[in-house]
Amino acid sequence: MLSKAERLAPIPLFRSLSDDERATLAGMVEVVRFPAGQAIFEYGDTGDALFAICRGQVEIFLTDDTGTRIVLEVGGPGDFFGEMGLLAPGPHTASAVATADLEVLRIDREDLEQFLGFHPTAAIDLLDLLGQRLRATNEVLRHTASRNVNAEMADTRTTVQKLADYIAEFSGSIAFFALNAGVFLVWIVINTGLVPGLSAFDPFPFGLLTMAVSLEAIFLSIFVLISQNRQAAKDHIRSDIEYEVNLKAELEIAELHRKLDRLNTVIQSRFADLERRL
Repeated sequence: MLSKAERLAPIPLFRSLSDDERATLAGMVEVVRFPAGQAIFEYGDTGDALFAICRGQVEIFLTDDTGTRIVLEVGGPGDFFGEMGLLAPGPHTASAVATADLEVLRIDREDLEQFLGFHPTAAIDLLDLLGQRLRATNEVLRHTASRNVNAEMADTRTTVQKLADYIAEFSGSIAFFALNAGVFLVWIVINTGLVPGLSAFDPFPFGLLTMAVSLEAIFLSIFVLISQNRQAAKDHIRSDIEYEVNLKAELEIAELHRKLDRLNTVIQSRFADLERRL
């Protein structure tokens, strides 16, 4: 079984440490194991530790105001998480759950401060990795409002709903009209005795045909209503997405206004400085 110091060696954050420094840090860390599916911490929990992954996999995610689960990162051996609450004391800004049997090294805040005290260059590595994670998170969040309503609905359809959509679409086509017209024409021609050698099985006033058409109308109306209900649900999702997109556009425009205001302030100050120099 690997020692704590040997577990620290493959982790990029601690790779540059000497053997003595790694051995010192190994005395501070704690090996913690989580089974697959167990939450490591939840959004809003107090963050007081850094977790370095030795084995397994963890998913870092958050849930937005619409209830959508947004996966920020999936970490594996060599990665670390929980650093946000550790560097800036406060609640966690996301949740973490083990997606595979997980083995991590837990480093408390006090131990990390002591470690950074005798190896301050590791703080630069930590900040560099933190900056990369923040950029990746920002890129994910920039696209959370752009969702495809058809993709949202397609994955949740049952077999009956798929059949209802197909029948409702087919019943409004020229092919359906031509098929019905052809069947009715053949039925009427046969049952009016216009075809020699064929006896009528549904003579005028075509009671069997009337019943068949009535049944067809009933079943078609049911399938069309099912499809219309799905369309109403799709329209509801579409209106939610449009609201999210409009909100995102409003926030982006507000951010552009702030940037323009800052730029205008800088330009005005430089003009004022030039006027004083002239």
